[in-house]
Amino acid sequence: MSVKLYVGNLSFATTELDLQDLFAQVGTVLDVKIIQDKFTGKSRGFGFVTMENPEDANNAIGRFNGFSLDNRPLTVNEARPPEARQERFYDSEPSRGGGHKDSRRAGGRDFRRNR
Repeated sequence: MSVKLYVGNLSFATTELDLQDLFAQVGTVLDVKIIQDKFTGKSRGFGFVTMENPEDANNAIGRFNGFSLDNRPLTVNEARPPEARQERFYDSEPSRGGGHKDSRRAGGRDFRRNR
């Protein structure tokens, strides 16, 4: 059974091949993924390595947590399952503008106060 590991505090220069080579020292690596910003394409400084079995994963955690790669100490632990995202619900009414509590309508009158 494979085990996915979280690898944090990566240098922006670290590549997936660098992680593949590093983690292959302790066991069989099935997959490596460095997470990238969807707008810039640059590394977000963390990634995931999938090891073939729990024994290899535990060896990798023991050996590489705190290990210096590209002059940065790595954080390595077992990855947690992703949290479910909350759905956004919007009113069925059309927007009436503004969006900020202190925004005022055209004409300068503040309709939140009774005058």
